[in-house]
Order: sequence, then C-alpha cells, then structure tokens
Amino acid sequence: MSNTIPDIVQTQVFNAPLQKVWDAVATADGIAAWFMPNDFQPVAGHAFTIHSPYGDSPCVVQEIDPPNRLVFKWGKDWVITFALKDLGETTEFTLIHSGWSPDTVTEFGESHAVVRDRMNQGWDSSVLPKLKEYVEA
Repeated sequence: MSNTIPDIVQTQVFNAPLQKVWDAVATADGIAAWFMPNDFQPVAGHAFTIHSPYGDSPCVVQEIDPPNRLVFKWGKDWVITFALKDLGETTEFTLIHSGWSPDTVTEFGESHAVVRDRMNQGWDSSVLPKLKEYVEA
C-alpha cells in the first residue's frame, strides 16, 4: 500500500481566449468571481488571504508567468498551480493541487486523507464549473 496521497490534477478546455482565462485566475476580482474572496496580487512573493467558508487561509504567490502559469502556497500545506495553454479560440486549463501527506492534519484539524477527497470533488463538481461558466460568459 502506498504511503502517499496523489495530487489533484484536473484539466479542462474552456471556450474562451487565453487572456480571458488568465484574468479570471490571476486577478483578485477574477478569483473572487469563481472561487473565494481574496486580496491576491500577481506578484511573486506576495502574501495574500483566501477567505474560505472554513476560515481565512494565508497564501503566498510562489511563481507567476503571465499568461501561462500561476503557483501559490495555500495554507500551511498545499500548493496550487494553474497552468494555461493557448489553443487558439480555446484555452486548456490545468489545476494541480499538491502537498498532500497521509501524516498531516490541516490547520482546521482534519487529516489530508479526508480533505483530499472532499477537495477533489469540490474542484470537480463546484469550483471548476464556476470558472468555466465565468470565462465562457
């Protein structure tokens, strides 16, 4: 039996140009429209807060490569990567949610093993469909 928890990796193609998707995932207003309120700024090293239903989560921008890639640390454990690929009239968007560990408990007191499945379902059934609707409007 593996002693690791796999990353969440989800790829979708949006019927929207690259810049529109980038603006949705790399601006505070864009992120708030489909994800959660925040004080994000697209600057490497910028500390910001995501205001989640479970409480405020501190974040730090780790990498920004407009309009292709944004990586940020979320909370004490996770790393979120948004990777975009220009397909002409459409944009391929890949989410990678990494940093899972079977021996770790979140700052909200739940094990990664429990939270990972919930987060995977949330990305799949709620969050990414909201992003799709937002950028395709």
